[in-house]
Amino acid sequence: MNAPFPVIVLVRPQLGENIGKAARAMLNFGLTQLRLVAPRDGWPNPDAGPSAAGADIVLEQAQVFDTLAQAIADCPHVYATTVRKRGVTKPVVTPDEAAREIHAQAGRSAIIFGPERSGLETEDVAVARKILTVPINPDFGSLNLAQAVILCAYEWSKQATLEQPTLTDIGVPAPQEELDGMIGQLETMLDAAGYFFPPDRATATRLTLRNLLTKPGWNHLEVRTLRGVFSKLDRPRRP
Repeated sequence: MNAPFPVIVLVRPQLGENIGKAARAMLNFGLTQLRLVAPRDGWPNPDAGPSAAGADIVLEQAQVFDTLAQAIADCPHVYATTVRKRGVTKPVVTPDEAAREIHAQAGRSAIIFGPERSGLETEDVAVARKILTVPINPDFGSLNLAQAVILCAYEWSKQATLEQPTLTDIGVPAPQEELDGMIGQLETMLDAAGYFFPPDRATATRLTLRNLLTKPGWNHLEVRTLRGVFSKLDRPRRP
């Protein structure tokens, strides 16, 4: 079952910069549906764009509502983010648990966030089906709006089939023969420079050097590059 993507609802957000940062956090993890409830400075807000850092699609599609009830009217699953229970008796879930539920249940889910200064009011939390909270330092439970959004968006993305960034091809590891050639070349240079001294420590030093140079898992190009460096150091260019 492919559940609809959740909507992020910002209730009475105060600063345009924070709306932009929340939009950026959303798009980083594949969410684009932003709903604003009575933003303090109105909408659109010129301060939101620069903070969104390119997440223009989220801001352009953002919907504005007068009340929270209107913003979540089409959502059968509503999660209120708060670090305080505020005397409301409701099930409490973590972002990870909420993400799993959102992916598994039919119908649209909404995750609601309160104003930057005070968070959701008791009346806001009361309309939610569940409370979403995170284990946080009890002596400093202060997350900014974008941080709270990114926590929830990230957990949702872990259950989604988002395309992962392309990994750079690091090449096939060099065969042992190439490593032995590189190590032998370096040992010859070091031997000529008198590095393996005193003689009774030479065997242990060579073993340490071999362990060091076989640990990274060099690929063919890296081994060739290092051997070129060694050759140049062994035969420096004359002025």
